[in-house]
Amino acid sequence: MEITSTSPEEKSRHVRLMAIDFGSRRIGLAVTDELGLTAQGLPTLHRSNKQNDFNHLRRAIKQYAVGEIVMGLPLRMSGEHGIQSEKVEDFAAELRKRFKLPVHLFDERLTSVEANRVLGETDMSGRRKTEVVDQLAAVLILQAFMEFRSSHRD
Repeated sequence: MEITSTSPEEKSRHVRLMAIDFGSRRIGLAVTDELGLTAQGLPTLHRSNKQNDFNHLRRAIKQYAVGEIVMGLPLRMSGEHGIQSEKVEDFAAELRKRFKLPVHLFDERLTSVEANRVLGETDMSGRRKTEVVDQLAAVLILQAFMEFRSSHRD
């Protein structure tokens, strides 16, 4: 019987990532595919209360076998932290505590702008755009994080 082990790099390639675009009313979500190559949007979470939010996230983490989370960190254009970035950092700390997973904070300064630009080029209704913008922002955060990570492995 031959025993093979996988290196940490090989293990991390198969761990699915989840991106969170955190907002006060909605949370945009995206996950990587099983090979970790693409980002796929999930339905936007409409926030009701903290317990329901974490229950929803727990189910998604389990359903998609998520091993790491990346949250968009909304910095000011100057790079400074503001009130919303503090809320994101607090939420990230609670995610780490509840789910015992690595949670990375990743600069998201232009993802919502880009998501709105992309959606502005469609003939989608205003209501539908509102539903999709958070999901698209999460996809953009996840894609940017995956590109950043792969470019810094070499």
